Amino acid sequence: MAAPRPSRCPHRIEVQVARPFRGAVRAPWLRRIACHVLLAEGAGPTELGVVIADDATIHELNHRFLGIDEPTDVLSFGLGGQGGRPFALPPDEVASLGEVIISYPTAVRQAEEQGHSVPAEVAHLLVHGILHLLGYDHGTPEEERVMLQKAEEILAGLDLEGASGS
Repeated sequence: MAAPRPSRCPHRIEVQVARPFRGAVRAPWLRRIACHVLLAEGAGPTELGVVIADDATIHELNHRFLGIDEPTDVLSFGLGGQGGRPFALPPDEVASLGEVIISYPTAVRQAEEQGHSVPAEVAHLLVHGILHLLGYDHGTPEEERVMLQKAEEILAGLDLEGASGS
């Protein structure tokens, strides 16, 4: 695959790909990208969930949890604990960063609209979602500039040319 392979990823990354998309995107490829982002950002050992879903699923989640009655491309749900502080953990347990959910059909449409590959779009959405979990945001022009620059730096470290994700 196109994402670099860390010798040993210190992060626990659980990936679920909805059945209709299993031939189009592979869990190991998503894990490598997620690990690359976490390593690039210096995250301590953590647990992360990545879900590839359909538009209906992401629409329902967006409506139920964010009050927005429409689908979107990516959602991030953090599990940082109360007040942004992590929950107390027993020894040898890793903190759960949260979950990133990507709509594969939306990623396909956006890739076509923007003239790049579907794997490049999925990688972009995954990086974007993880950056949100790590505290980045785009609520102001300055925050957006910083987040976009960080995403570009991370994506530049991934060789996505010709990547298929499968």
